Amino acid sequence: MTEKKTLPSGHSQILQMEMHGITKRFPGVVANFKVDFDVRAGEVHALLGENGAGKSTLMKVLYGMYQPDEGQIKLDGTPVTIHSPVDSIKQGIGMIHQHFMLVESLTVAENVALGMPSTRGPLTDLKKVSARIYELAEIYGLRVDPDAYVWQLAVGQQQRVEIIKALYRGAALLILDEPTAVLTPQEVDEFFVTMRQMVTDGHALIFISHKLHEVLDISNRVSVLRDGEMIGTIPTQGATKTQLAEMMVGRPLGEIKIRQQSKTSQTRLVLQDVCSQSDRGTPALKNVSFEVCAGEILGVAGVSGNGQKELAEVITGMRPVTSGKIILDTQDVTGKSPKVLMGRSLSYIPEERMRDGMIKEFTVAENLILREHDQMPFSRRGFLDLKAISEHSEGLIQDYNVKTPSLETTVKSLSGGNIQKLVLAREISRRPHTLIAAQPTRGLDIGATEYVHHRLLEQREAGTATLLISEDLDEIMALSDRIAVIFEGEIMGVVPRDQATAEQIGLLMAGVAETAAK
Repeated sequence: MTEKKTLPSGHSQILQMEMHGITKRFPGVVANFKVDFDVRAGEVHALLGENGAGKSTLMKVLYGMYQPDEGQIKLDGTPVTIHSPVDSIKQGIGMIHQHFMLVESLTVAENVALGMPSTRGPLTDLKKVSARIYELAEIYGLRVDPDAYVWQLAVGQQQRVEIIKALYRGAALLILDEPTAVLTPQEVDEFFVTMRQMVTDGHALIFISHKLHEVLDISNRVSVLRDGEMIGTIPTQGATKTQLAEMMVGRPLGEIKIRQQSKTSQTRLVLQDVCSQSDRGTPALKNVSFEVCAGEILGVAGVSGNGQKELAEVITGMRPVTSGKIILDTQDVTGKSPKVLMGRSLSYIPEERMRDGMIKEFTVAENLILREHDQMPFSRRGFLDLKAISEHSEGLIQDYNVKTPSLETTVKSLSGGNIQKLVLAREISRRPHTLIAAQPTRGLDIGATEYVHHRLLEQREAGTATLLISEDLDEIMALSDRIAVIFEGEIMGVVPRDQATAEQIGLLMAGVAETAAK
């Protein structure tokens, strides 16, 4: 072990963090059971596992958000008790949370400064904070406006704020939960250069990702959790994607096999020069035009914050169109309400499943009939038919393999993967002609992602026209028949999948146009 030193951030280096025999129980659930985990200065230790495997719980124990029922944490060989995130930050441990810890009514700069001492005493020096944010944004390639309110930001942009917030505090040990989800392939490469520099400087990094190729590229060691227990820790050198995937799920995974493109002449969805504004009143979509045909998946690739959120909301009637036309099954539906659009065989898997896809205080059964709760067979003469609702919900839970204690369980009690399965079950069971799927696998583990992908391909086989909006380029490349790339609200190009390369799409995502891509 090297001699302890002071890092460029001003924090003292953590040579080694060890977690021994960590057990954490919740009512009816053992989230972690006798877990051993460690990370050393100058390394990236990747942590893998499915949703519900216990990764977030283990990291929240390290960060002081949970207290372990059993076990011990050591920093440089000395046992420590971390009572709260404040203790954690004082110890030089930073965490980027999977579920963002941001105040939506505050600006980016105000969120970053929250809880930090100011050079102006009781007053916050936002100019100094903003300057540091711009500096970090330049270093890490994370574009964000310090003056923007968090509620105005897309999910991916909010994740950038969390990254900057942790870096602003200059952690010696940094927990990174899906930090590359909002970056282009080129930006990922740049970010990895930065991570390697941090490692060279002596930082200890815990890297959580569902992208196995990234784990193999950046980490020194990999640990896998399954059902709350540590399955094993192996050196990254010599490890394979197949080996890691099977450690995660406990079984072999099948490959996605896509048949020949089945695009037909039957056009389901057409956008003609569609323009719309952001929540801040600035142009979000600029003359967007494309079409989606029955039996094809049109993937929309792009870095978060380039108009994807607004595009999905415009098509589904949740955001007004300032100019242009939207045509659904030959009918002009520009400006129509979500209810009208859903009545015309449009289904929507929203980016924010807990905000726009589910009512978290409602039960599983109630959420499954949200679209048609006022229609037969769920409603008769103004009264809900509980038997029909129960039979319908039980069938969907079985068909979509949703793990829930009962139909009366509130949605907020379920894991992210099971919540997404509920959204899929409700939207696909409507047998839509057109499906808008916005970030359908964000935050999901490899098993749940595999499930969602197969369901989307089933819809393709059934003749559904699917618009797949995703920031995961691997997902776009795996599922799409054609790929449209969006940058600053404009479609940079539409490329047939069999002619597309990751480098070409990455350049378009960065705003480098190619005339041949049109």
